[in-house]
Amino acid sequence: MKILSAIVLALLLAAPQAYAQQGQAVDLPGGRSLLMRPKAPQASLILMPGGAGSIGVTSDGTLTRLRGNSLVRTADAFLKRNLAVLIVDADTDLRAAVDYMAAIKRPVIVAGTSRGTLRAAEGIARGARPDRLVLTSGFLSAESGNPRQNVMAILGSPDRLPPTLVVHHRQDACRLTLPAGVDPFVKWAGGRARVTWIDGGTSEGDPCEAFAHHGFNGVEGRMVAAVAGFR
Repeated sequence: MKILSAIVLALLLAAPQAYAQQGQAVDLPGGRSLLMRPKAPQASLILMPGGAGSIGVTSDGTLTRLRGNSLVRTADAFLKRNLAVLIVDADTDLRAAVDYMAAIKRPVIVAGTSRGTLRAAEGIARGARPDRLVLTSGFLSAESGNPRQNVMAILGSPDRLPPTLVVHHRQDACRLTLPAGVDPFVKWAGGRARVTWIDGGTSEGDPCEAFAHHGFNGVEGRMVAAVAGFR
């Protein structure tokens, strides 16, 4: 299984377009994003990858970094569900991104994963107003593993939350996104958030990286279905 995962990762890194890595480059305040849109979008989805969040979009619309990230490698699956998809760079102004996608199709759903959940919260704190928020493998609360950097600490009040979905793997072993952080966040949200738990799949390498349970390795379809169904 480890050999198979290594082969998959190698193919992923060698083939830039293997997982929806090409679309239209869109320059927004703070950074360049990658837009992919179906012929008749039913909603819009802004994807905020984890890690450093730098996606390296070229002028011809090719994504050169973070291709293995759980949200990035499943972007095609969201596109096939008739969602207009915008993958944003870490420094992109989220408010501008939401306004841009709202002009394509509402509702606008913001989905962040891992450290992308922190950037999503920061964007909302600065005035972004998505219709929905999805937090996968999130830095949700102090119990997630970091008492200073988490969505609750950034937002301060649940009143800032739009309707929110938490998608979390029960076996996530990343020290910063522990499953123990989910229930405190949902309670704090006071009815504004609900959770979809995911089990199974395989876990390889660093528990905080994309091909561990943290990145929904082997159960990506369940994660995609949960995110895409939250409209």
